[in-house]
Amino acid sequence: MHRVVIPELLDTDSGTADEVVDSLRDLRMFSRYFGGTSTSFSLLRRVAQRSRKRALNVLDVAAGPGESVFGPARQLAREGVDLRITLTDRSASHMPRNGVSRVVADALRLPFADDSFDVVTSSLFVHHLEPHDVIAYVNETLRVSRVATVINDLHRSAMHLALVYAGLPLYRSRLTRHDAPASVRRAYTPHELHEILRQTNVAQFEISEHFLYRIGVIAWTEPHA
Repeated sequence: MHRVVIPELLDTDSGTADEVVDSLRDLRMFSRYFGGTSTSFSLLRRVAQRSRKRALNVLDVAAGPGESVFGPARQLAREGVDLRITLTDRSASHMPRNGVSRVVADALRLPFADDSFDVVTSSLFVHHLEPHDVIAYVNETLRVSRVATVINDLHRSAMHLALVYAGLPLYRSRLTRHDAPASVRRAYTPHELHEILRQTNVAQFEISEHFLYRIGVIAWTEPHA
């Protein structure tokens, strides 16, 4: 199944305010029940264990409603790991207004000094980027992170696309009904991400496959034995 780039409607808020709100609700649902939260939890838990840190300053890029990092934060808190979260997104309206630190920014030009955070995360973002921008994004996140960059994204496959079409009745928003299959079509395979990551400044990286066609990446700033 070849990668096909289809513009996604939520990227440009191409809908009514209510449609955008419903699409963000759909994203929260995907995170909670379809592998988003569990994948991020697994990846962040590994970072905490390997770095031996009990507190992590986390920047979540292209955060949207932030569910893919808030859910793992609640789970990790039960294991004694504190995530101190900052959200960033291109649009302030996509992020929650619940007192969490929020910054409107371009993901490829993060307005932070070097080594500002322990970990930079993203969920369902990297598939929006072309390969040369994935390289630029990973290098930019490695610049601002002390420990690792974590990527949680989709695995492109015909079976995944079939499941997305089967789930269309579950989606609240017209935007989601367009964007969900478009996202799968433009997502990367583990092999493709491996080849892209080899071209970045990463010291060492791991790629793993997770529940319901999710791909996890941990790009470490320093090599580990």
